Amino acid sequence: MTVDVKSDETQVVEEAMMIPQAPIDKKTETEEQKESAGGSLSLNVVEKCPSFKEEINFTSDLKASERKALRELKSRLEEAVLGNSLLRKEEGEENTGEEAGYGEISLWGVPLLPKKGSSDGGADVVLLKFLRARDFKVAEAFEMLKRTLQWRKDFKIDAILDEEVAVELDPAAYMDGADREGHPVCYNIYGVFGDEEMYQRTFGSEEKKERFLRWRVQLMERGINKLDLRPGGVLSLLQVNDLRNSPGPTKKNLRSATKQAVNLLQDNYPELVARNIFINVPFWYYAIHSLLSPFLTQRTKSKFVFARPARVTETLLRYISAEQIPIQYGGFKRENDEFSSHDNGVSEVSVKPGSTETIEIPMEEIGSTAVWDLTVVGWEVNYREEFVPADEGSYTIIVQKGKWMNAQEGPLRNTFQNWEPGKVVLNVENISGNKKRALYRYKTNKKCSSF
Repeated sequence: MTVDVKSDETQVVEEAMMIPQAPIDKKTETEEQKESAGGSLSLNVVEKCPSFKEEINFTSDLKASERKALRELKSRLEEAVLGNSLLRKEEGEENTGEEAGYGEISLWGVPLLPKKGSSDGGADVVLLKFLRARDFKVAEAFEMLKRTLQWRKDFKIDAILDEEVAVELDPAAYMDGADREGHPVCYNIYGVFGDEEMYQRTFGSEEKKERFLRWRVQLMERGINKLDLRPGGVLSLLQVNDLRNSPGPTKKNLRSATKQAVNLLQDNYPELVARNIFINVPFWYYAIHSLLSPFLTQRTKSKFVFARPARVTETLLRYISAEQIPIQYGGFKRENDEFSSHDNGVSEVSVKPGSTETIEIPMEEIGSTAVWDLTVVGWEVNYREEFVPADEGSYTIIVQKGKWMNAQEGPLRNTFQNWEPGKVVLNVENISGNKKRALYRYKTNKKCSSF
């Protein structure tokens, strides 16, 4: 009998952090060393970087030992299906491997033993996740796969997307957009549970905690439903965990429920989360992390990204483009926004210490309306907006008076309609000692036919 044993350090991190999350994918040592050299909390200028490099999932690119392990896992799976021993049979249930057919044995919509000539490589992708979760130890990967399939059958997980599990928990987590590499992003808002009424409704009894667990699994399934589980596809999610106003480590019911959630996701969703980013991290979280850090390997530490409140936008921009980051986190994404993927993308300009940069929005057609978004990472600049007519004899119009923008300012949006040709000029004056990044986008709507 194979028993799963997590490393002591992983267990310590899970229990100390108390955040329900899916297992974190493995990376090569070279990738970890490159990332750790930067340190997301110490960067003054945040560089754009891939959120996660997907593991090799084309069998032709695998090492010989990995291809052998994949073949062996497939062979064990086929043998179990044909021998009717893959899943536990309930009393009165009659369903042999031959009668069911290979296509009936599937996971996340992917047939694990597709009929000959019908495979798109998805089965290899899924099976490789289990192999990687167990360091390509075939026997352990097979047992993990069997337990996952049995758990899904027992708890009817394949039907969970059609359920209304806990609608009141929708504000606690949601899928929104994708990162720079196309990974769907899941935002977990733990401050929701800082409200005592919500806390009791969610964790106040064993029945409520069970409902919370099913809701958390449903959220994971929704995320996986957005993936492309084929070689070369997007194979994992990015998790953003917002800890603003989240309950502290003394909440026992939360601790118990989240530990159960961690175990469920760890055991049944291998290699499906690219990275976990923690934002608005409170002091006690840093205190725990600093105490644990000396005892963790570099590989384990590299799986987590932390950002205190002043560095939220800066950190998220490393992994997610500005147009995909929700406005509450310093990005430009709004619900029902008038900007679309067909409009101009986000541009960026660096503002050196002691200098002023201008951004110009041309408005040559009379009666046009310009709309723009702008943010400065970390702000602490003087900012003003004005319309400068093309005719030198006309007066400049103040669109927004000069204003000192403190570090807590969010993205700005403004509009202007012109009555003569000219341009809108956005002025960013950096009087701080640090270089600033100004991100902006704009569009100009032509005049209405009534003009």
